[in-house]
Order: sequence, then structure tokens, then C-alpha cells
Amino acid sequence: HRSNSITMGLEIERKFLLKNNDWKGATTEAIAIKQGYLNTEKERTVRVRTYGDQGILTIKGKNNNLTRKEFEYAIPLSDALEMLKIAEQPTIEKTRHLVKHNNHTWEIDVFEGVNNGLIVAEIELGSETEKFDLPSWIGEEVSSDPRYYNASLIALPFTHWDK
Repeated sequence: HRSNSITMGLEIERKFLLKNNDWKGATTEAIAIKQGYLNTEKERTVRVRTYGDQGILTIKGKNNNLTRKEFEYAIPLSDALEMLKIAEQPTIEKTRHLVKHNNHTWEIDVFEGVNNGLIVAEIELGSETEKFDLPSWIGEEVSSDPRYYNASLIALPFTHWDK
């Protein structure tokens, strides 16, 4: 999914909670991610991320339904580590598990640290109307709930939510 290239364009993404752990046996890859935000205004977010041994800088525009502009650039890992030190705190720590289901790859993020206990599945689509099959382990859709945006999980971490 990620490479050393630059990507520009639109991101169309849907997010779901999980109703069970049946996805675990289907994981094809697990990647450690640390990410922080240099800007979290809803009109634009600027994110720095370590993705395994890669550094990535991402600028995202404001959500318009399920779609938003996204610009992503590979940066040196050492730069990403330094930027994480000046990012808004706390930073996000998670392990991303890739799970193939039919013609799509689901990204299942298992959060750690102040967001421990949160698990979110995401699917990226080619259009807002693209059809896809829901695996049996997918639960409630939370695409439109801003609490689940990674930038929101800095301001109000999952462990601080009223359960």
C-alpha cells in the first residue's frame, strides 16, 4: 500500500468497528506506526508518520462526505522521528494489520498507549459508491463520527471517553 513514491489525489475511506477477532487469522502483514500531527485544524491536517522503517509526511484537506484531498510524501526516517518530537501530544501509536477480503485490503488499526483498546478497520475505495463485501468481523460503521479520526484521538484519546 505504501511506497517511497509521492501520491496526490483524493482519499475515499470508510471506517468500521469490529464485532469479533476473526480477522486475526487472515492478517497478511503487520506494520508498527507512530504518528503525530503538526496541524489538526479541520480544514487541513498535517501528519508525520513512521510506517515500519519509512518516514511519511501527509497533508489532508477537509472531509467532504467520505472524500478528501490527500498529498503524501516519503521523507527520511530520521526527519520523521525528529518531527514526532515537535508534534502535538500525545502521538498515536498503533499496529496496522493488513487483511485481504475478496478484492480489497482492509487496514485494521490496533491502537496502543492512550488509545489502548480501540480497534478500527478501514477500507479505501475508488469512489463513494463503490460496492464491497463486508467481512463477518465488521461491525458498526463510524466513517462519519469525528471521534474516530486519528487527529481527534489526540485531543480526546479513547481511554478518556465516557464508556
